Amino acid sequence: MPRTSTALAKELRSIRTTFRQLASSFSRIAPILTAVPDLKAGAAGEKRARKKPRLSRAQRAALKLQGRYMGTMRGLRPRQRAQVKRIRAEKGIRAAIAAARRLAR
Repeated sequence: MPRTSTALAKELRSIRTTFRQLASSFSRIAPILTAVPDLKAGAAGEKRARKKPRLSRAQRAALKLQGRYMGTMRGLRPRQRAQVKRIRAEKGIRAAIAAARRLAR
């Protein structure tokens, strides 16, 4: 059985050799990567980053109400959903949210 220090030295030498090979590979590939044109949005298969929508106060409030409505509808059974949808069509979204909360209890 080899001595521990000899085995350790072999492993360290192996690691050092591997790191040298990696470094030389990176130094060979670096010029190739810098020569490639910038692959930003518009390249094949990539999507452009979406801009954050600018919402007015009224639009933001409407989205919050819509979210609240959808959240309350989520826990209802189909027959209760139909009732709430009828109320929304007749009286509006605020009344529908209140009715959905009552039905969810």
